[in-house]
Amino acid sequence: MVLNVEHLTHGFGDRAIFQDVSFRLLKGEHIGLIGANGEGKSTFMNIITGKLMPDEGKVEWNKNVRVGYLDQHTVLEKGMTIGSVLRSAFSFLTEMENQINQIYESMADATEEEINTMLEEVGTLQDLLTYHDYYMIDAKVEQVARALGLLDLGLEHDVTDLSGGQRTKVLLAKLLLEKPDILLLDEPTNYLDAEHIAWLKRYLLDYENAFILISHDIPFLNEVVNIIYHMENQELNRYVGNYEEFQKVHEMRKAQKEAAFNRQQQEISELKDFVARNKARVATRNMAMSRQKKLDKMDVIELAAEKPKPEFRFKEARATGKMIFETEDLVIGYDKEAPLSKPINLRMERGEKIAITGTNGIGKSTLLKSLLGIIPALEGKAQLGDYLYPGYFEQEMKASSNSCIEEIWETFPSYTQYEVRAALAKCGLTTQHIESLVRVLSGGEQAKVRLCKLINQETNFLILDEPTNHLDVDAKEELKRALTAYKGAVLLVCHEPEFYEGVVSKVWNLEEYSRFH
Repeated sequence: MVLNVEHLTHGFGDRAIFQDVSFRLLKGEHIGLIGANGEGKSTFMNIITGKLMPDEGKVEWNKNVRVGYLDQHTVLEKGMTIGSVLRSAFSFLTEMENQINQIYESMADATEEEINTMLEEVGTLQDLLTYHDYYMIDAKVEQVARALGLLDLGLEHDVTDLSGGQRTKVLLAKLLLEKPDILLLDEPTNYLDAEHIAWLKRYLLDYENAFILISHDIPFLNEVVNIIYHMENQELNRYVGNYEEFQKVHEMRKAQKEAAFNRQQQEISELKDFVARNKARVATRNMAMSRQKKLDKMDVIELAAEKPKPEFRFKEARATGKMIFETEDLVIGYDKEAPLSKPINLRMERGEKIAITGTNGIGKSTLLKSLLGIIPALEGKAQLGDYLYPGYFEQEMKASSNSCIEEIWETFPSYTQYEVRAALAKCGLTTQHIESLVRVLSGGEQAKVRLCKLINQETNFLILDEPTNHLDVDAKEELKRALTAYKGAVLLVCHEPEFYEGVVSKVWNLEEYSRFH
């Protein structure tokens, strides 16, 4: 057994997240941890990695287990290079080598018996170093960096200059080099491009050890996991099989529970009715009392309250002119010496819906910001059309100390408190979320707050940068429906073909304009 969790209970303020949750993780299990936004998946990861102390319960790891955690919030500091971060994966081996040297030094004063013991210990440590490929570290670092497309950037590249996707790749590469006994992956595909998602899929399929994967990317989950843990209503339930098999069993269990609930409600009302009619008559009082006892003892089935499903309806402004934008030899980037692109010539017209794809760090977000004038062009120009009311969804949320209500009020000061709450509830946020600070919400709930701002402003041109990151299955489906129904133009950066294929009529692959291809 790798991990044992018993009677875990945890909450924030008056909001319970887990109630008496227990589970065991066995060697070699490939687990998908799923659940709607805000059900507590990342909190669960933080508890089992010891970042958070649970209110109650115990978390026990097997003594010799090495845990590797891909956390979206790991701090990468200025001055760290890609190479130094990757090599830090082997720091425990460097310590082992130091240990060997110390043992050799202390042999000078040892007895023969002690020396034999020491030599055995050195042998064990040597074997471990060989097992972890210590003498091939540089080759290993290079191999993984090449597989994830980091070698082209150069191992001396400062990590603070990287895009979201490149950062994820560095952390992922470091994790894979550590060869841990169990991998914990929190939405690893969020910032990755299609070719590296495919690479990670192959890697996990061949992975001999255990992993726990949090993901809303169903095709990805389906291919790599063999057990699903479903988090819902403060419970954690185990299903054997992949996501599709889980869905079948989950629907069946839900239907059975509803049928049992309906049968029991029928029985309760008949018993109550009998008691009410017969408890006053002497002849039938005993029968009434025995039925009352049956009622009192009954274990009443409760159905979980249905989670609010989000409903996105974009408010639309008047129609745009015929042209949305046109670029003339536009060169994008942050540094004249090292532009990201060759000259770009693209044109978008009224009502078009277009997806932008391409590998990480190629400048997809930079292109959107250049079109909107947020960052200046290095060369050439981007011309925007007439009567545009743009709505922009950024990849990262700006840090904020607001509550959700204040966050919406800042954007729509004329709304009443009721209107603000109604707008947030429509986006699938519960009362507890609405009253929370934005920064304590999960990534998916924060995305819903930002979508709430976007759908309530009048727009005719949506510019969306990875809007599906962090969103759960229901929210993704609803966003897809809303974008399909939207009459304005849509420019969408996305790495999930199953999301954009039904929405857009054109795909622009930015790699064609990349300086690196």
